[in-house]
Amino acid sequence: MIPPIRLLILLLAVFSSSAIAQVPDSKELQVITTLAEVIKPGGLFMSMILFITVWIVLKVVKSIVNDLAEVFAEKRLLLQKALVFFQFIIYFFAISTAVLLSFEFSKELLAILGGTLAVAVGFAMKDLAASVVAGIIIMFDRPFQVGDRVLFGGEYGDIIAIGLRSVKMNTLDDNVVTIPNNIFLNQLTSCGNYGELDMQVAITFHIGVNEDLAKAQGIIRECAALSKFAYLNKPINVLISQVLTNNFIAYKLTLKVYVLDTKYEKALETDITLRVNEEFRSANIFAPTMVVKNEISRAPAQS
Repeated sequence: MIPPIRLLILLLAVFSSSAIAQVPDSKELQVITTLAEVIKPGGLFMSMILFITVWIVLKVVKSIVNDLAEVFAEKRLLLQKALVFFQFIIYFFAISTAVLLSFEFSKELLAILGGTLAVAVGFAMKDLAASVVAGIIIMFDRPFQVGDRVLFGGEYGDIIAIGLRSVKMNTLDDNVVTIPNNIFLNQLTSCGNYGELDMQVAITFHIGVNEDLAKAQGIIRECAALSKFAYLNKPINVLISQVLTNNFIAYKLTLKVYVLDTKYEKALETDITLRVNEEFRSANIFAPTMVVKNEISRAPAQS
């Protein structure tokens, strides 16, 4: 049997060894102490209030810009571009101010933050950092702008926002698609209007090879000029080509007309198509049809 004194000494030794094993080494303790000294609790609270205020201000400004865009339609793209630039400026100053309020800068802090940011950007935040850098490149390189009608990755619609991390697109089906900024740098993007309200629209018609081609061309051009959605300060062209459709030959007439505003693209296409089809029926101009001939041959009678 172990004497009580020896048992007590043995337990104290075990407890001391386990406690020592749980104490961090001097370097880790120094880092923790340094962080505790440089972080300002009051500054963190003020930073939270700052971010909430910035969020409210941006919401109000965005609402005002949208209302102004409805009233001054010709300035819609300019207002949206100004909103994007304003958002970037506000984000930059808010983040910079929050960092200055929350930390007491010193050589030790700069060393710690530098190492931490390097590891974070290299691993956990590499995609986010790439999107932020790509967003800055998009702002200055300007492959498209807010309000442009863009075709990208099978999605077609209007760019409604360019943020630090992603671009938001409103498709013609009224769906909002969010696309990370870094994807735009590696794929092909097609922009229909590039900062302008008007945009060229192509509408295709087919007629039979026996129809009056010049008359059909004139009807299409006239219907386009009469549409209230057409932008008449730019030319209206009707291109003609002969194509093979469903194993028979037809004339393809491609109307190229500019829409007054990109948001009226489908309205323009519908209006002109209805007008042209009605005029074609009145002028007896028909779509191409396949003509099937049945021939019956009889063998000559034998004497």
